[in-house]
Amino acid sequence: MTHPSVADAELADLIRATERERLRALVEADMVVAEQLHADDFQLINPFGGTATKAEYLEDIASGETNYLVFEPDCEIAVHVYGGAVAIRYISRIEIIVSGDPIPPGHYWHTDVYEQHEGLWQAVWSQATQIQ
Repeated sequence: MTHPSVADAELADLIRATERERLRALVEADMVVAEQLHADDFQLINPFGGTATKAEYLEDIASGETNYLVFEPDCEIAVHVYGGAVAIRYISRIEIIVSGDPIPPGHYWHTDVYEQHEGLWQAVWSQATQIQ
């Protein structure tokens, strides 16, 4: 059994903080930070099976089409370091309004992949699954 190195543990903490900052930016529609924390080739698969590119997703956030009222981890964010990429998994609590329609508050599994681009860790893939 291998144990994570100190560097991996520090990276895991950095990624957890980065994910929390990304979620904060989405809730607050802080588009400067959201733009920085999503890679240009970002892809989202939402709980309803729909897909979105970075441009589509962030435009929906900026326009209010997608309005997160609450989007926060509801448990510890598990982190696995894979060389130049990092995968995370956690359960979140989300309250959201989509196209003017409130979606009942719920809990969701999230799996996200981060890669480092020009010294900045950015989300490249994100998938959410509703917990029934």
